[in-house]
Amino acid sequence: MKKILIFIFLLGISGGVFSQTTPVKIVFDVTSSEKSVQESAMRHIRLMSDLYPDSEFELVVYSGSIDMVLKDKSSVSKELELLATKDNVALRVCEMAMKRHQKTIADLIPGVKTVPDGIVEIFNKQQQGWGYIKESN
Repeated sequence: MKKILIFIFLLGISGGVFSQTTPVKIVFDVTSSEKSVQESAMRHIRLMSDLYPDSEFELVVYSGSIDMVLKDKSSVSKELELLATKDNVALRVCEMAMKRHQKTIADLIPGVKTVPDGIVEIFNKQQQGWGYIKESN
């Protein structure tokens, strides 16, 4: 019986040591057209949003990565659609990039929202204390 109580006590302590105590806010910056970079971003956001449900995550897409959020061109559309259903994940695309590529809101994967400027969005998040991750190869 004593061994069981010690095991339960140690299990409780280890859970406390390895659990996140303070929620985080992280903005992910994706500009690459490379499929592997986009897949990596999806994997990171999915895993972190699952592990840290009290935290917030935002993906900002602009420049050469715009195909990532387009219904007819995305190689990660299923992953994006799944992430769009999560309360702690926001998916954003730069309106200037959309305009440059002659795309409209109708071209976007459901759940992806627009921001006027992707770089300014990231800057504003950093000013609000968000962490920053640049997804690249």
